[in-house]
Amino acid sequence: MGSLDLAELARIAESAARVGGDIVVAGFGDPDNVREKSPGDWVSDVDTSSERAIQSLLADAVPDIPFFGEESGGVRSDLEWICDPLDGTANFLHGFPSVGVSIGLVRDGVPIVGVVHAPLLHDTYVATLGGGATRNGVPLAISSRAPARAMVATGFPFRHPDLKDRYLDMFSRALHAFEDLRRAGAASLDLAWTAAGVFDGYFELRLGPWDVAAGALLVREAGGVVTDWVGDDRAWLDSGDIVVGPRAVHEAILELARTSGIQGSAPAADKIS
Repeated sequence: MGSLDLAELARIAESAARVGGDIVVAGFGDPDNVREKSPGDWVSDVDTSSERAIQSLLADAVPDIPFFGEESGGVRSDLEWICDPLDGTANFLHGFPSVGVSIGLVRDGVPIVGVVHAPLLHDTYVATLGGGATRNGVPLAISSRAPARAMVATGFPFRHPDLKDRYLDMFSRALHAFEDLRRAGAASLDLAWTAAGVFDGYFELRLGPWDVAAGALLVREAGGVVTDWVGDDRAWLDSGDIVVGPRAVHEAILELARTSGIQGSAPAADKIS
């Protein structure tokens, strides 16, 4: 594929995310066929229906770009859509509206278009490489709070028992280093809220690329830093180990990771291949 019209591709991705979001809204409070993929990892017919609708719209609009979804898989490529059709399924099943639809366009391992749609909260976040990031059309900017005043988001490695004890040490260090911590349970929204300056940073381990591809671009385009837990600005997409925030908070999180000894602990369980 030749030169890409990122603004047009973002428009297409936003349309697809809204279609998936409509399915999420329709199923909220009464999902069908709920089942457990692995301990603590849930899926319902809403997840799969949303993914099929998103994939269909993207395939019709740009048939030359392969699609990879959390639920159905797909074909890997140097240029690819990576999609989470319902991020925060456990929240969704419990009636907690912190859920997102995430669509990222990735070229050579770097996100170039990102859309995170929060259908139950009526917010849509969009970014293009070099084009900035917006929420409902309004430009976003990362926060400027000092680390000691920061409210930092995280997620617990509940699917990975081998990490829990070591993560508790990291969590304890962060609780003392920052003003407060939050755990909303949807990585795409944690990233979007960091891009919007709601959160002052975010860290988590062993996520899938569908969780982070779109949201990480939002953070970068809002002026933030995105790396893995050892500071690599590319490895996070495959490892699922991610640290984001304004530079000062990002550095503070990396220092906590270094002193905890948890970083680089194991390959990502949710890596796609």
